[in-house]
Amino acid sequence: MADNKSLTHRWFEEVWNQGKESTINELLGSNIVAFGLGEGGTEVHGKQEFKQFFDNLRNAFPDIHITIEDTIAERDEVVVRIVIEGTHKGNGLGVAATGKKIRLAGICIIQFANGKLIKGWNSWDQLGMFQQLGLTPVPKSDPFLEAR
Repeated sequence: MADNKSLTHRWFEEVWNQGKESTINELLGSNIVAFGLGEGGTEVHGKQEFKQFFDNLRNAFPDIHITIEDTIAERDEVVVRIVIEGTHKGNGLGVAATGKKIRLAGICIIQFANGKLIKGWNSWDQLGMFQQLGLTPVPKSDPFLEAR
């Protein structure tokens, strides 16, 4: 488990914070399946599809930085609570750069086999990202709080 925790921390530091594609090649299993990376329940299969997602997100946020706030490991899985920050400087999201900064929360569950990431379940505040970029309106009030 300690090895999987350190691999997870290395993954976020080298792949996302440093942009090292070589670490993707090294740590991703050939049949990786990732859930929750895009909208609408998109699944990413294999290294090439992951690299496409990676390229798009790093294009949109070339200064992306992911901070791991908490790490929990059990059996072959590691769970991390993360904070994602960056400046929207590219069109990798399919919209023109806004120059706005984002700060989002997320949780990832990563499954390992033989030192390779083989599955990933991701939940991050995609709506909040679009709201912070000014691409989606922000509600003036919270309907959940008003219902009380």
